[in-house]
Amino acid sequence: MRIALGQINPIIGDYSHNISIINTCIQQAYQKKADIIVFPEMALCGYPAMDLWQEQNFVEQSHRALHAVATSAPHDLYVVIGHVAAGKRKVRNMVSVLYDGRVIFYQAKSYLPTYDIFDEERYFEPAQEWGCFQAQDKRVAIAICEDIWGEHYRHISVSDPLAQLMGYNPHILLIPSASPYYYDNMQERFSIVRQIAQRHRLFVVYVNCAGANDSIIFDGHSMAIDQQGAIVTLCAGFAPDCAVVHTEQPPPPTALHAPSKVVANHHALQLGIRDYLNKSNYQQIHLGLSGGIDSAIVLVLAVQSLGSKSVQAFLMPSKFSSPTSLHDAQALATNLGVSHDILSIEEIKACIVDTISPLFGGLKQVTDENLQARIRGVLLMAYANNCGSLTLVTGNKSELATGYCTLYGDTAGALAPIGDLYKSEVYQLALYINQQEQLIPEAILTKAPSAELRPNQRDQDSLPAYEVLDGILRLYIDDLCSIDEIVAQGYPRHTAEEVQHLVMSAEHKRYQYPPVLKLSARTFGIGRRIPIVKRFTSP
Repeated sequence: MRIALGQINPIIGDYSHNISIINTCIQQAYQKKADIIVFPEMALCGYPAMDLWQEQNFVEQSHRALHAVATSAPHDLYVVIGHVAAGKRKVRNMVSVLYDGRVIFYQAKSYLPTYDIFDEERYFEPAQEWGCFQAQDKRVAIAICEDIWGEHYRHISVSDPLAQLMGYNPHILLIPSASPYYYDNMQERFSIVRQIAQRHRLFVVYVNCAGANDSIIFDGHSMAIDQQGAIVTLCAGFAPDCAVVHTEQPPPPTALHAPSKVVANHHALQLGIRDYLNKSNYQQIHLGLSGGIDSAIVLVLAVQSLGSKSVQAFLMPSKFSSPTSLHDAQALATNLGVSHDILSIEEIKACIVDTISPLFGGLKQVTDENLQARIRGVLLMAYANNCGSLTLVTGNKSELATGYCTLYGDTAGALAPIGDLYKSEVYQLALYINQQEQLIPEAILTKAPSAELRPNQRDQDSLPAYEVLDGILRLYIDDLCSIDEIVAQGYPRHTAEEVQHLVMSAEHKRYQYPPVLKLSARTFGIGRRIPIVKRFTSP
């Protein structure tokens, strides 16, 4: 039996587009003599549709789209496709099997995750029954995404769907999935699927999305694994793909050559920027270019994602901006072939100071610094309004964690590409990019980080050294360590407590921050939900 892996990139709610790419993939698979084609979880409507799943018209359109695919697909091809379906109390996360122009089998999802970015119990009701369908002489079972992650859900009062399915003695297990990217998740997926194949002596086909929706990136890497646990087909990473595998005569096993974390993040960020722009129906993107490492990386990623003609850079110096920073920013823009303009903020700032300083009897230092950032934000947003362009925010995770940013200033924009990269990871990505092609001037890589909002300012005047800061932040945010546990790792207590205070005090800024592209298991935004007003700190 030949099975096609339909790794596609759907757009949430764009049923016409999704039907079109599904039909194209079906035709490709049919030409390759596939007997079955498997698409990702929620392939018809896109994932995650969130509260759109609660709208009756959205669900009705899903049913109509399912019918359209069923009637247009070759009638002797089994089409296994994910969609939203009406339920008794809520809707259901469903996978249907289409054959001969109709639905011959369906399987709902059982385990409804509520961790990280997921909130499926809010929308869906779990499956109450399980089974297999017959394709030629094979019994085929379907387990949707988390339904194979049984060990994570032992506390939930739902029957283990995998155990239920194995009771039907299937020959093949199909796993439609919408599994978001973060680096460790790729290896964990392979490990779980491989264990299932080996334990149950099954041929397993796992099909994931490949695209980005808002903050969430789907990395693809769909796979087919034989009964011995060997990968016999591996689809592309971070791009749509359609591969066909023969279950009885699979190709020789292939090694899982997982890219390094910096390489995978590089691919993920390009995909995230590109899909955010294209799926939002924008053609142009712009940002402020300071001559520092963060804006340099974001500019490079934007150009690599969209091409230089779709990107505009603005250099917005003040009297505190060093001539070298201006020169470095211009050199980078020239290297990338990006159109760039210089907009001095000095006259605007002077006008604002003249207007408001009588109210205060002079400005505090922090007010003066924030004014500069907010003027730059106003200029960038004015360009966005007037030219129909999206503004990229250039802050990193270290800054966002500690609140080292200005509300309505450098936080103003539509998307924060590197908001899930710590400062040390930004430098690692820059070095990797320059290894491929020398794009970022060496001076940007070696200068001390500075916001240049006052004379001789350095980031380390306000923050611990980044190598120390990032180490503490990883333990506190990513690993949920207490201060005592962080100190046990060798960090000074007063520094750990200082970092904790900065993180806890900046929650209001993160609530108002643009979407951050997800690269880790603990991404600021919908994946990490902390109250703004609270009186709690870990001991």
